[in-house]
Amino acid sequence: MDKKSIITILAILILPMLAFWGLTFDKSTSTVAEALGKPQIIKFSSTMCSECKEVEKVMQEVMPKYKDSIAYTEIIVDSRNDMKNAMIKKHKVVMVPTIIMLNSDGSQYMRIETAIPAEQMDNYIQGLK
Repeated sequence: MDKKSIITILAILILPMLAFWGLTFDKSTSTVAEALGKPQIIKFSSTMCSECKEVEKVMQEVMPKYKDSIAYTEIIVDSRNDMKNAMIKKHKVVMVPTIIMLNSDGSQYMRIETAIPAEQMDNYIQGLK
């Protein structure tokens, strides 16, 4: 077999596998923060939840001083379709508000499923590595 035939055969075998992987890879479970090695806070909330609004006020107060060192993501869960979000499944979120704090290695540091005071939130955030 010549070199051209081998390259053609490899292309026929490898290209479909790459296309399948590209179409089925779930990008929503992989985050930029994991790639950068930064701690991450993921907040799951709803616009119809009064306790979620309290959490939002706390986060707006606390997060500005951590904006360069911690990745912050908010996922809104307002409808049944939103429950199909891969991040909700990955972190097994069943209620809002839920705050997931992940260390820079991706391990879960803390899970909070209620509104807490800003001082307490700040203390928890300082414990992120």
